Amino acid sequence: MDANGMNRRQFLRVSGATAAAATAGIEGILEARRAPAWAQGTKLHWVRWVDFIPESDVELKRQMGEASKALGAEVVLETINANDLQPRITAAIQSNSGADIFIMQYNWCHLYQSALADVTDIATEVAKAEGGFYEIYPPSAQVNGRWLAVPHSVVGNAVAYRRSWLKEAGATQYPKTWDEARKLFAVMKQKGKPYGQTLGHTFGDAPVFTYTMLWAFGGAETDKSGKRVVLNGKGAVDSVKFMQAFWRECCDEGGLAWDDTNNNRAFHAGEIGATLNGASIYIVAKRKKDAIKDEKGEPMWQDIDHAPLPAGPAGAFLLFLNHSHAIMKYSKNQKLAKDFLRWLHKKENFEKWFQTQEGYSVGATKAWENNPMWGKLDEPLKMFRTAARNTRLFGYAGPSTAKATEAFTKYIITDMYAKAVQGMSAEDAVKWAEGELKKIYEG
Repeated sequence: MDANGMNRRQFLRVSGATAAAATAGIEGILEARRAPAWAQGTKLHWVRWVDFIPESDVELKRQMGEASKALGAEVVLETINANDLQPRITAAIQSNSGADIFIMQYNWCHLYQSALADVTDIATEVAKAEGGFYEIYPPSAQVNGRWLAVPHSVVGNAVAYRRSWLKEAGATQYPKTWDEARKLFAVMKQKGKPYGQTLGHTFGDAPVFTYTMLWAFGGAETDKSGKRVVLNGKGAVDSVKFMQAFWRECCDEGGLAWDDTNNNRAFHAGEIGATLNGASIYIVAKRKKDAIKDEKGEPMWQDIDHAPLPAGPAGAFLLFLNHSHAIMKYSKNQKLAKDFLRWLHKKENFEKWFQTQEGYSVGATKAWENNPMWGKLDEPLKMFRTAARNTRLFGYAGPSTAKATEAFTKYIITDMYAKAVQGMSAEDAVKWAEGELKKIYEG
């Protein structure tokens, strides 16, 4: 049993459900222009998600040649669908073999803590060099005072919408509240331009939407201790009742089956008028301006803007996807892996990747808010500059723990809304979700 109350059997059940540097360090190695003796002939395997900004994966794979030369060992980057990451990590841990470095999302470090190497030295170096990490990172990648992954980047989110379509429906700006959004998108759906939202088992858009919807109406999974489930209350029930009406009146109801790519494609195809997403819809539309056009034959990117999620009775809240990189304990190349992560976070290397993102992902520290890139971006992208400053983690109002990650991994909150829009009463949907949460938090 680990410090968060998760034993091996629980870990396997949850995960299955989702399916050294020389003493001089990396600077000395690079200055000497040769690898340390222990690194000669080794091969490093790094697994990340397939980025929603394709050019960024191209840049990282280009950098692998530079990293291999600098470190004197072959560095191989493999990219896989984000929804396949947890099954892949689980399989690697069970077999005690696999990639040396995995990308971690949200607070996965708590779930996989027994299998991750301590990288406090690297994280401390990066934080010191860049003025400290955003507040989201210590509770996400630090467990029992140790960094188990090196913070890398944060994917902000906002509602991408068609300016002209909102104007046609009588809106002069994007709605500030969910009640206003319901009125607007009811009109837009009648015009064949609905709101697009997934309620499926997919890592990003669905939980980001449903957790923030819960919070907007004053709901929470647990109390501040994180030991008592408090979901079944007025806030959660009201949020589910609102979602039932919003889904029926405003949304493309096919969204139940969508993953994190469907809404992007639907938006670019002119099938939906707005959707919660990162900056990728805008960025891809601009980079493919000759292919992605509106109904008038004009480049669609010119009609796209961004707005934060609306507020509910309890306010407006954010849940952003934070990324970090973990070295696996079973890796025989842990020293090399650490040197690679140091190399990856050198300003001149990280910056090349960062700039290809154009605001889709921001750095793990506020230092990157001052990068010259922001002055060159289009206005609709500039809102992402400071996006990572204020964001909650799932498990609220309790602390970030393996149990919170288990609840997220099982899509309990997302399924609560999905069951309700498919016909279950709001009260029963919330009661069901509370029961599932109690199995995790109080079982």
